[in-house]
Amino acid sequence: MSFRTDEHIMQTSRGLVDQLQTLFGTHAGMRPAHAKGILLTGTFAPSSAASALTTAPHFRSSTPLVLIIVRFSNWTGIPTIPDTDANPDSRGIAVRFNLELDSKDHRTHTDIIAHSMPFFPIRAGGEFLEFLKAIEATQAGGGGGGPSPVEQFLGAHPAALAFVQAPKPAPSSFAREAYFGVTAVKLIGPDGKVTYVRYRIVPQDGVDVLSSEEVKAKGDNYLHDELAARLSTSGGGAFSFKLLAQVAEEGDITDDATVHWPEERALVELGVVRVEGLIGEEDSKKEQKYIIFDPIPRVEGIEPSEDPLLEMRAAVYLVSGQQRRAAQRKLKSEASQKNM
Repeated sequence: MSFRTDEHIMQTSRGLVDQLQTLFGTHAGMRPAHAKGILLTGTFAPSSAASALTTAPHFRSSTPLVLIIVRFSNWTGIPTIPDTDANPDSRGIAVRFNLELDSKDHRTHTDIIAHSMPFFPIRAGGEFLEFLKAIEATQAGGGGGGPSPVEQFLGAHPAALAFVQAPKPAPSSFAREAYFGVTAVKLIGPDGKVTYVRYRIVPQDGVDVLSSEEVKAKGDNYLHDELAARLSTSGGGAFSFKLLAQVAEEGDITDDATVHWPEERALVELGVVRVEGLIGEEDSKKEQKYIIFDPIPRVEGIEPSEDPLLEMRAAVYLVSGQQRRAAQRKLKSEASQKNM
């Protein structure tokens, strides 16, 4: 059953979008989370090791460079949040691999979505909705002198508590941050072998974080401004990440994003993500309202795992994308009426 026809998933996803907008405000045409972002272009070069694990077209060693779109983002639903905000912030990356044209000349694609935290605070969407409601109730002064609603939630959900307490240092650049795909996917090899993996996107220049004092000295948009300077003619130019697959072993949990796999698990390099240029500001604003990244692979050679977060996140992104596109259509209609 697709999440589109599963009323429980769709109802929960709409609830999540509503709750995020309650916490961060409703900003027409913007995402309810990861609202502040920047779009870039680049290429992906697969490794020879990738084609041994999966038959996916963008991982074939014979494939020429794959055109990609990359979006870096801050995690909240506030589009104007300073990059220097004092609250701990998990950064995000989404990579769209543009594949071959289909029979109707529509370019097919598949996406990877990852965050600067290597795990997620909850296992399923319903629990995440409870978490967001607990935050709202706490902000409203709930608790009556005892533990607040969010403290009660964290006390009953140790994985969420570990997520909240984990360090979230600010990077010096989106280009110097490591990103983790928290949900497992299944790579299907040429011989039909199934390999469970979690993606990692690791900067080739290394991770570099700032102290709290260094962050205070930065501008409100330092992460975004730094990318523009880096990619300018006078700056450092293009930058790259290694796309890695952390390979699960027998007994590893593959359907729960709150559970870490041991660090000694093998890492296989799938290829190099090269970020080469910014999308123009006006085109970027338009495309960010339109583009819907998808955590479910939907491509031959890669299948979703049984992790319940995959379909829930896909549904949330769909609901959010539909709202953004509706807001865009409304703006166009209003502009058209003014010009009549």
